[in-house]
Amino acid sequence: MTDTKSDIPGVIAPPPLIFLGYLLAGLALEFLVVRTQGLDMPGSLRWTVVTLFLIAGIASVVAALARFRAAGTPAPPWQPATAFVAQGIYRFTRNPMYLGMTLIYLGLAVAANAPVVLWLLLPLIVTIHYGVIVREERYMADKFGVPYINYTHNVPRWL
Repeated sequence: MTDTKSDIPGVIAPPPLIFLGYLLAGLALEFLVVRTQGLDMPGSLRWTVVTLFLIAGIASVVAALARFRAAGTPAPPWQPATAFVAQGIYRFTRNPMYLGMTLIYLGLAVAANAPVVLWLLLPLIVTIHYGVIVREERYMADKFGVPYINYTHNVPRWL
């Protein structure tokens, strides 16, 4: 049996907190330091984009959580995985929760009219990739072996 303390991916921090940290840092920079002119986007288009990003992001996260619940495995990466989920939304993307959080982040950046938040998207994605996803994928490959490795070859990481 695997030791419970080592039976976790060892992510650098809870992913929602990473997203929140970048969002708050971007908002602080935007409104306290940089003070850009905002996004050059008509109000109706801006709010349509916000709505679409938020709906798609929330739907992605909810669909992923539902699949984890149905499989009886915890979603938080600081708890041991008890099942490998490849059904539902996981047939299209290996990381629907991070994709959803990214869409929510984008929606909030547009809603706040804060380009600096958008500028932080690339460093955020790099942090999520190396600090979370790579560690989770290594953990899943070690825990679930060939079926998981085959899955990674057939389903894209993001889309």
